[in-house]
Amino acid sequence: MNVETVMQELEGLSKERTKKIYVSNGAHEPLFGVATGEMKPIAKKIKKDQPLADQLYATGNYDAMYFAGVIADPKAMTEADFERWIDAAYFYMISDFIVAVTLSETDIAQEVADKWIASGEELKMSAGWSCYCWLLGSRPDREFSESKLASMLETVQKTISDAPERAKYAMNNFLYTVGVSYVPLHDQAFETAKAVGPVEVDKDKTKSKLICASDNIQKAVDKGRIGFKRKHVRC
Repeated sequence: MNVETVMQELEGLSKERTKKIYVSNGAHEPLFGVATGEMKPIAKKIKKDQPLADQLYATGNYDAMYFAGVIADPKAMTEADFERWIDAAYFYMISDFIVAVTLSETDIAQEVADKWIASGEELKMSAGWSCYCWLLGSRPDREFSESKLASMLETVQKTISDAPERAKYAMNNFLYTVGVSYVPLHDQAFETAKAVGPVEVDKDKTKSKLICASDNIQKAVDKGRIGFKRKHVRC
């Protein structure tokens, strides 16, 4: 399959209601409005195809960009490729659920995520913290430096209140993910989340809201989910 045929198939799966949901979350034209589950039959035909993924991502069409993440071959991507992808990510559903997810399946994931977290740019920071969430939620604890993650918890406690909006979401999720999926630092993550308390987000909108990692960690404790790891990151 080539770019044209994939775009035609995606357009054939479009639904106005799905499109409206994506737009309400920050997507803009061009996009079709394709439910992610509807893409699976096309993905099965293609499997992995990095050149096609790059072409689809470059269209700027949200659905094509998402599908690019589905058929990408992360091991074939370089740091420069990921920089190109993150530069084209214009809202969090691309940075956190396409770019960060794809990055999390590489050997350079932590190295690149560290640079993005330190960048001071909202969506790069969001993608960097989100990448760690995908990593921690799927890889064995032994693959991580306990001291490094402990230091990152301290960074979240010190800086989350002044971080950009989407970075706040991702940092809050990092607290939760360490508390649930990285057993060696469960206690520290829980205490850090309690110290941080509820975090106000969406201040620029008519109604801001509060997100609280400690409440969600407690729910995971109650359900016996500490140590949870997912089998696959990508759908």
